[in-house]
Amino acid sequence: MPETSVSWTRRGDVALVVIDNPPLNALGPETSRALAAAVARSEADPSVVATVVTGARDTFVAGADIRQLGGPSTPVGERATDRIDLSDKPVVAAIDGFAIGGGLEIALACHLRIATARAELGLSESLIGVIPGGGGTQRLPRLVGVERALEIVQSGRRIAAPEAQALGIVDRLVDDPAALEETAFAKARRLAAAGDLRRIRDLPVPGDEAAHAEAFAAARRRADATKAGNRKALHAAVEAVEAACALPFAAGMARESEIFASLVGSPEAKALRYAFFAEREARKVPGMPKLDPAPRFAAGAVIGAGTMGSGIAMSMAEAGMGVKLVETDMDAARRGLSRIEATYAASVARGSLSADEKARRLARIEPVVDYAALSACDVVVEAVFEDAALKCSIFDRLAQVTQPGALLLSNTSTLPLDLFVGGNPRAADVAGAHFFSPANVMKLVEVVDGPQTTPAALARVFAFARQLGKVAVVAGSCDGFVANRSRAPFQTEYQLMVEEGAAPEQVDRVMMEFGYPIGPFMVGDIAGLDIGYAVRKLNLAKDPDFRTLPIADRLVEMGRKGQKTGAGWYRYEPGSRKPVSDPVVAQVIEDVCRERGIARRAIPDAEVLRRPLFAAVNEACRILEEGMAVRPGDVDVMWLHGFGFPRQQGGLMHWADGIGAAAIAGQIDMWRDALGARWQVCDLLRELARSGRPFSSIESRWRAKP
Repeated sequence: MPETSVSWTRRGDVALVVIDNPPLNALGPETSRALAAAVARSEADPSVVATVVTGARDTFVAGADIRQLGGPSTPVGERATDRIDLSDKPVVAAIDGFAIGGGLEIALACHLRIATARAELGLSESLIGVIPGGGGTQRLPRLVGVERALEIVQSGRRIAAPEAQALGIVDRLVDDPAALEETAFAKARRLAAAGDLRRIRDLPVPGDEAAHAEAFAAARRRADATKAGNRKALHAAVEAVEAACALPFAAGMARESEIFASLVGSPEAKALRYAFFAEREARKVPGMPKLDPAPRFAAGAVIGAGTMGSGIAMSMAEAGMGVKLVETDMDAARRGLSRIEATYAASVARGSLSADEKARRLARIEPVVDYAALSACDVVVEAVFEDAALKCSIFDRLAQVTQPGALLLSNTSTLPLDLFVGGNPRAADVAGAHFFSPANVMKLVEVVDGPQTTPAALARVFAFARQLGKVAVVAGSCDGFVANRSRAPFQTEYQLMVEEGAAPEQVDRVMMEFGYPIGPFMVGDIAGLDIGYAVRKLNLAKDPDFRTLPIADRLVEMGRKGQKTGAGWYRYEPGSRKPVSDPVVAQVIEDVCRERGIARRAIPDAEVLRRPLFAAVNEACRILEEGMAVRPGDVDVMWLHGFGFPRQQGGLMHWADGIGAAAIAGQIDMWRDALGARWQVCDLLRELARSGRPFSSIESRWRAKP
């Protein structure tokens, strides 16, 4: 047999087929053809009574090769899963590591499944906007029932092997991975001797029509309620499982293939695949070394027990770390711990956290006031308010008390690191770790590469973020870094449009129709309008010409600070977080505009959507032009995980590519003439417009350190 990504060897009367397509044995067309050929070889060899299929490097198959989705597909009946299923000799799956997506579909086509206790299985296709295309929606319902199959397919979650065994997906668990192959060989021989092929295709779908209908209705409600941007795929999953119930197996397989083909080329699926790869590319920073093995952080500290500091401490405790929560006095530290306890108590009340796990997490967090208690910490995160002098004094103290090599991180959201660590003796270990609020919920950590941060320290920050379950993206050290700097023009424009004639309700509606889970004015009410008010007052004190937001300022001065006061851009009934339109706000807008002589106009929805986003795209191009971000995809990942940008749009820059640089630059030129000098096309955007190149073609100007 020629050398391929699949090997075939014979051990006595059983063939061993090993899938070996590094790094994770992804199942592309070539691998699938080689697997089918290997099974055919077993069938043709009279000395072989059965076949065991497994994967190299402790992984079965971690999914399909996503890069090849949308290319020519193998017809039903000729795929590896078809060849395995219809084999006249038993085929046993020996599963270690991951059997995800196409990997689980291969296992389901086998006649028996044996897995190590550490294995994880799942059908993750919905996360990239498609459905399983190799029989997953047809075989799984026959094995576990309609309700469970729909939950597994729609969620895309990974299933631990013990749960998979309880569901009936896995037939036997093996505690010792070293015993997996021999156990599979023994089972394969027994099946061959008994002549028992156990094809899932031959099983009826359990349950009656009424139960199926109820499960389908519930699944459609889940699809309608999703905020993940893959609603079309979730509804399609229901259609495919319905086919498993209503049609013979072969017809159901054909229907699954039709549905898959209708999804794979859709804009939503392409955007979700783009986001998938952008997240993986974001882990690659020029000049940053790969740490193998990745370091583990056991002891950490957070300086500042406010809302942000408490959230970071929770993230660390949830990752199993011991955490020192540092404040200027013990009362303040204990208030932070009380805030954390209240958050956990709410999770227990909702049923999303057990009381025992709450107690374990709280036990890991210790309130302290003495910096000497940080001497054994692996990582310290400063999370005080944006005051460069205060941060400088904190990092001076940390340099004295922490152990050599400990990471010293700042949660600053706007201040360049050289403002407060320029002369610090430990500057090589200092980096930014900008968490997004609420830090215990939001996934993004913007990792700021300081002027003196070493590449090794930067790699350790990425490892720390990953240990916390966060998505890390690098940014250069400048005012606002990448995320907030690119977001600032967006925020300015939607506020100014309210002065010019839009209503907060219109802006929120347009953004939610675009795909945001909530609108920007709703977000403002949640965060608190007084925060932006305070920042604007500071900026005005520094610059008398600073452009304030008089409507937002008037609301705060009236005591309308958002949800916490029961009124902001909206009003809120006692005990409710549901925004209700308030005529008081409409009157404030009218009064402020009249006082300032602002002539209001009707603003079309298209302008409401594009003005803020085009402003952000223009600023993102400036950031890339200056080398403060590595690639356009990094900007997209920040917007996806930091600001809730609709995932089905791929990200800010991916969405912009659907419009084109020339159209965006031309519109900005028109707004410059109509709205003023703040609208200036940056050089990089102008260059893209002239050349006809997409935003995705922007070459990195990131300056890697030696």
